Amino acid sequence: MIINNTGLDGVQSELSHLDDSAEQVGFVRWQWEYYRATYDLKLEDRATNSEYFVRINTRAVEGKLENPHAVLAIEAVYIGKATFPHGMEYESVIPEPIMSIANQKLEQLKQLLA
Repeated sequence: MIINNTGLDGVQSELSHLDDSAEQVGFVRWQWEYYRATYDLKLEDRATNSEYFVRINTRAVEGKLENPHAVLAIEAVYIGKATFPHGMEYESVIPEPIMSIANQKLEQLKQLLA
């Protein structure tokens, strides 16, 4: 599910600053290549023993990701439920407590990148 109205779509940041800011909030840069990077935040619902991931897609608009001064633009923010062994399922309903935490973390990241 795409999370709309995060205020992050289109935000640009140098790779090193984005990495540091994302890490402070709990995101980890997992997937990356020369021109794209994905940041993930794992959220656990202990009541149902389910895992959810908030995922931020970025794309380099200046330079390559091997350079800490490369500039990345945030393209989309979405959340999905982890499924084993297939990966992520983006169509399931997200519990309100998980969505609330996700929105709080995204707001914190937005403040750090401002």
